[in-house]
Amino acid sequence: MQDLELFQIFTNRFQSLSIDFIITGSVASIVYGDPRVTHDIDLVIELTKGDIDKLVDIFPNGEFYLPPKDVINLEINRSSRGHFNIIHADTGFKADVYLSGNDEFQKWAIQNRREIKFGTSLLPIAPVEYVIIKKLEFYKEGKSQKHLSDIAAMLRESGDIINDHFLQAKLAQFGLEKEWEEALKIE
Repeated sequence: MQDLELFQIFTNRFQSLSIDFIITGSVASIVYGDPRVTHDIDLVIELTKGDIDKLVDIFPNGEFYLPPKDVINLEINRSSRGHFNIIHADTGFKADVYLSGNDEFQKWAIQNRREIKFGTSLLPIAPVEYVIIKKLEFYKEGKSQKHLSDIAAMLRESGDIINDHFLQAKLAQFGLEKEWEEALKIE
């Protein structure tokens, strides 16, 4: 099964429910930067309690691992950093699902998503500025060089679409100036 089909295992289902979401993480950094291997897809979604039963219907037990409804409900109730995984049983391909909650930056990213043609589908990709900021946050937490390498590739391949003024404001807001300087040193 090709990567596009693996992504669509998840994205087509969310699109069928008309749930607002974006693709972020390594898949987004591949779109904006250089190809690399990834074993999952990161999604930020706006999910309500009323969507839980619909979610269970489109990710049926046996075909997918989906946490129990009460766990999803608990994650929805978090004001920030709500998260759960969905795993496709046949392939082991995983979706890391992050809930937008009250996070204004995530809500901004969903509202300002880019539609990217991927095969025959249009997929909602997080804005490049969002992907860079999140990569810097993950780098700050875990010091994994892959995040800085992804940022360097995005700057090289998609630098012309980056809103530098907006990015600089977000770097200051989230205290990521030092990490940004480290990313700029990567070639």
